[in-house]
Amino acid sequence: MKTTKKHQKYTEWLSAEEMHSASKQWLSELEFIEDEHLFFNDLIMTFTSELIAPDKFSKGRELIDLIYQSQKQNNVLQKAVKTHENDLQIMVDGVNQIKEEQAYMEEHLGLISLINDFLKDYRVLKRALFDLIKTIKKEDKLRHLINRK
Repeated sequence: MKTTKKHQKYTEWLSAEEMHSASKQWLSELEFIEDEHLFFNDLIMTFTSELIAPDKFSKGRELIDLIYQSQKQNNVLQKAVKTHENDLQIMVDGVNQIKEEQAYMEEHLGLISLINDFLKDYRVLKRALFDLIKTIKKEDKLRHLINRK
């Protein structure tokens, strides 16, 4: 006889206030990331000549594409969080709508996963961009030191 393992998935039932607070936090983080994307664009414009150098071109182009994709995903997530926040009325209207409330909870849990994945990928992107800029700055400093001698 074969035995199969079943994995029970226990989910914590969050209150409307907790979900509202989480949504506000997500929106704040996403809006901050939107501002950081503008900073990244300015940074890229500042270092364009170094980024188009043959040894940095492919990495620079890849990062620019990833930043663009991150901006698009950020916009989509902001709209989803705003819609989710507006739909919170289902949870606080005082009417027992079990299916709608359960669907809202599942949507909230899905957003938790999406936001966490996005933030993790964003941190990796940010680190890669800063590492590339740091390398460019070090090479530039070394070049100036060599020319100075």
